[in-house]
Amino acid sequence: MTVFKGSERRTLISNVRIALANIRVPTTPDDSVRLATSAVADAGRLGAAVICFPECFVPGYRWPGQEAPPPDPAFLQRAWAAVADAARLARVAVILGTERITDRGLQITACVINPDGAIAGWQDKGQIDPSEEGIYPAFGTERRLFSVGPLTFGVVICHEGWRYPETVRWAVRRGAQLVFHPHAHVAEQGSFHPETFADPANTFHEKAMLCRAAENTCYFASVNCASEGSGTTSAVVRPDGTLQCYHPYGQEGLLVADLDLSTATGLLASRCRTSPI
Repeated sequence: MTVFKGSERRTLISNVRIALANIRVPTTPDDSVRLATSAVADAGRLGAAVICFPECFVPGYRWPGQEAPPPDPAFLQRAWAAVADAARLARVAVILGTERITDRGLQITACVINPDGAIAGWQDKGQIDPSEEGIYPAFGTERRLFSVGPLTFGVVICHEGWRYPETVRWAVRRGAQLVFHPHAHVAEQGSFHPETFADPANTFHEKAMLCRAAENTCYFASVNCASEGSGTTSAVVRPDGTLQCYHPYGQEGLLVADLDLSTATGLLASRCRTSPI
């Protein structure tokens, strides 16, 4: 597993190390579990406190126009148990992009797993892209905060992080120093293929990462799969809106970053005078 480090200067005393699983798109549901458990083990060896996976990494995102196996609750239970066991062995918290079936239907979600392997809870996707409505008919209505040691964090999933800034602000106003942003983005026909982060010729998506951090004075960590030609990659943005690190486009590996939580004050989020969600 290739590792790209985005640590701060050596003189900086960091509080928390995180890892973003910028690994390839899984080919099958079983492949997604193998990749996830291997990445969790790698994160543990690298000293990360938490690792985050892309959107619906397990069993794999259901891309519009592509055939995928029907939702399988039994498989999902086994998959979550396998990843939870890997988290326990590695002593790493996990934010697993996955799906789950609720009484409302199939739902995009993130399963948050504690370092002891216990499931801390779920953050369901609350804003569905129009292209997803026929595939994932359900959406969440409740937002949550989670914690690992000194780190308090929220999770916003793909579309809701790009276009709905209030989802990030909700978490930061309630104490989150970091918001994780699992997303799924592959190259589209005729699309721009970036080589540098936030290229002016690219779409707005990576610029939005910078905005979400700066407008809330929080860390923002966005994670995508390694995919040739994708318009976005995994990246960590500092609370002042500057880029801390990003993963080389199309290359598979873990992006590791050391965060100084004292800089994530939430100042600008706290000064917002509109009512957050």
